[in-house]
Amino acid sequence: MNHDRTSPGRQPAPRRRTRRPVPRAGLLGAEPELITHHVHNGTEPDDPPTVPILRPRPGQPPRRPRPATEQDLRRRRWRRVRRIAYVVAGLFFVVPGIAFLITYFAVDVPSPETVAQAQGQAVTYLFADGTEMGKDTPAGGNRQILAANQIPDVVKNAVIATEDASFETNSGFDVGGILRAAYNQVTGGSGGGSTISQQYIKNSSGDDDPTLTRKWVELAKSFKMNQTYEKADIITAYLNIIYFGRGAYGIQAAAQAYFGQDVGQLDYSQAALLAGLIQQPGRSENTAVATSRWTTALDRMLKNGYLTPAQRAAAKFPTPIPLRESRQAGALNPFVKKQVKAELAAQGIDEKQYYSGGFQVFTTIDPQAQQSAEKAVAEGMAEQTDDRILDALVAVDPKTGGVLAYYGGDAIVKGPNGEDQAGRDWADEAHNPGSSMKPFDLAAFLKLGRGLDARFDGTSPRTFPGVDLPVRNAGDSSSCSQQCTVAEAMQRSTNTVFYDMVLNVTKPSGVAEAAQEAGIRTKDNGGRSELFTGDNNISIGGGGTQVTPADMASAYATFAAGGVQRDRHFVQKVTNANGETAYEAKLRSIDAFADNDSSRSAQIAGNVTAALAPVIPFSRLSCPAGHECAGKTGTQQHTPQNDEPASAANANSQTWMVGYTPSVSAAVWVGSDGDKALRGPGGAPLFGSTLAGPIWDRFMQLYLSGRPGERFDRVPAISAPQDRVQVQVQQPQPQQQQQQQQQQQRNPVQFGDGGNRQQNDQLDQLRQFQQRLQQLQDQQRGRRRP
Repeated sequence: MNHDRTSPGRQPAPRRRTRRPVPRAGLLGAEPELITHHVHNGTEPDDPPTVPILRPRPGQPPRRPRPATEQDLRRRRWRRVRRIAYVVAGLFFVVPGIAFLITYFAVDVPSPETVAQAQGQAVTYLFADGTEMGKDTPAGGNRQILAANQIPDVVKNAVIATEDASFETNSGFDVGGILRAAYNQVTGGSGGGSTISQQYIKNSSGDDDPTLTRKWVELAKSFKMNQTYEKADIITAYLNIIYFGRGAYGIQAAAQAYFGQDVGQLDYSQAALLAGLIQQPGRSENTAVATSRWTTALDRMLKNGYLTPAQRAAAKFPTPIPLRESRQAGALNPFVKKQVKAELAAQGIDEKQYYSGGFQVFTTIDPQAQQSAEKAVAEGMAEQTDDRILDALVAVDPKTGGVLAYYGGDAIVKGPNGEDQAGRDWADEAHNPGSSMKPFDLAAFLKLGRGLDARFDGTSPRTFPGVDLPVRNAGDSSSCSQQCTVAEAMQRSTNTVFYDMVLNVTKPSGVAEAAQEAGIRTKDNGGRSELFTGDNNISIGGGGTQVTPADMASAYATFAAGGVQRDRHFVQKVTNANGETAYEAKLRSIDAFADNDSSRSAQIAGNVTAALAPVIPFSRLSCPAGHECAGKTGTQQHTPQNDEPASAANANSQTWMVGYTPSVSAAVWVGSDGDKALRGPGGAPLFGSTLAGPIWDRFMQLYLSGRPGERFDRVPAISAPQDRVQVQVQQPQPQQQQQQQQQQQRNPVQFGDGGNRQQNDQLDQLRQFQQRLQQLQDQQRGRRRP
């Protein structure tokens, strides 16, 4: 038997150990040996989780760990929950906290003074004499910044109780309020969760976008505000910028707008109303809403201990002063402001620049003229009972083109539900001018070399080729003879003469050209008027022809200025906060009716004035003592509808009086919004000479009283050889002539546009004017003789 032995003297060779392979590590640990893996084929249940095998220590056989107990599994589950919780806490608390800390140090809380500066500065308007007209406040408002001790506690307490009951204790935001707001958003309820601090931040930035970024920054600023300032300073800052309605920003402006007194004089009931209106300032004129908000404010003041039960029970609603009265004498005329802003925008001073320079606007408005205009309109409309009657008056200086007075109607009117709302500027709305358009017919006629002694058939009615309906005059007093001169036709406002003149001589385009040369701004050149030349209705101011009162005043001012046309404007100059001139009006003067021929343009304008002068006494109007004046009335007839009574055919919808002296041209419009049958007291129809005329007369008397007398420049009469030849017209039939005689017997003396009497002194003035005109014509003819 063979045995392995070592040779003597030699060590036995070490025995090589075969290393057992270590099982490959799996997802849950090492796999045991001799385990055969198979794919689950759906017929056998899945193997239970394999218990991991611990790695054996060197020299020891592998050892299977003990099976996991239920307690081990619970520990593992909670370990996973804790890890997820740490991640969630990091995402929702730690990271936001760090971000909030970064935002906190990055943002600044604006002071009320900074807010007022950032949101713009008030623009001060001045009358032509340098006195203040009013202020135009930007969207941020003209805030009067008060100190904490200038606002009484009763006002602060009312606002705190109504807007943020936790104001004294919160850190700038109220978690409970935020949760309530979120709940209301989800459930469709109302009510926000903003604190007073948050409202201050939102209003100071002007950013109300419903974004998370905006809300995040708002929270950071609110918190920083409460860490930086005392509560007394925060509520004071809030009350200095918040909007209360009626255009009032800040508590001082609100106290004046609603009660006409300083904030220090408010009692708890008045304070409650103002506090309540913060949430709904746009409905401040709705009595039901205002009362409801006042009640809510008082109840919250009682709940928070700012009122005693006895005070709550004794409270009476503090009726605000009327809205119109709240716009104190220094308030700016909104229609003037609109015109000024448009004028400056056209000169490159846009909205942003307008509110950023602390500008002073020196207007052309004469305070005496403005007061006279408003007084004349008020007196003239005092007895009118038709609430559809509207009015406007514009006065222009012929020597400069500056607007002296601008009245566009009531700035505040009643809405369909009785609420106050902004009125329309009727001085800037176009209306049918009626017979006040005829001076432009005459200007076009004179430009062709024809004169006032030209004759037309002034009988009524007359038919014209290509015209479907006959043309009629406005009553017997407006009719003229078959040999009617243009001068007499203007005095009587004879429609048939001017219709004939435009149709057969000047053409509608000639009238439109003369009107634009005088200063009427059409829609084609940035204006609002329309001169329609598609038919002959322009000759008598009807159809598609519509002109604004402002344009009428400017165009007649060209006649007053002797044919020199100057652009209508409201602004003399603008200075900035440093007193430097930022803009100054450049006065442009052109010869209206003859290019580069001032004498010819003056002659045309002077002949128009000669024709318009007799209209004043003929329409039972008068010139101020010592002043010469000229003008023309106008009436647009109402078109009756099928559902209206027959009497509607005799009603009028638009009436005018436009007239001038050498120093002022004024247009008065009294009419309706559209084509409505207007009636005066007793149901009488309105005419240019019965309402618009007397208002014009009264304005002239008020404004020119005590001023030096004025006379128009005398010019040669324009005449052509054919104007001295009598026209051949068809004689009326005996029956028609007899009817005219009978009508004259029933109405022995009637005059155009509703006149029915003529005073002896007015007849004398008319005769004197006609004599003077004849002398001028004779002189002109004498110069033409060889």
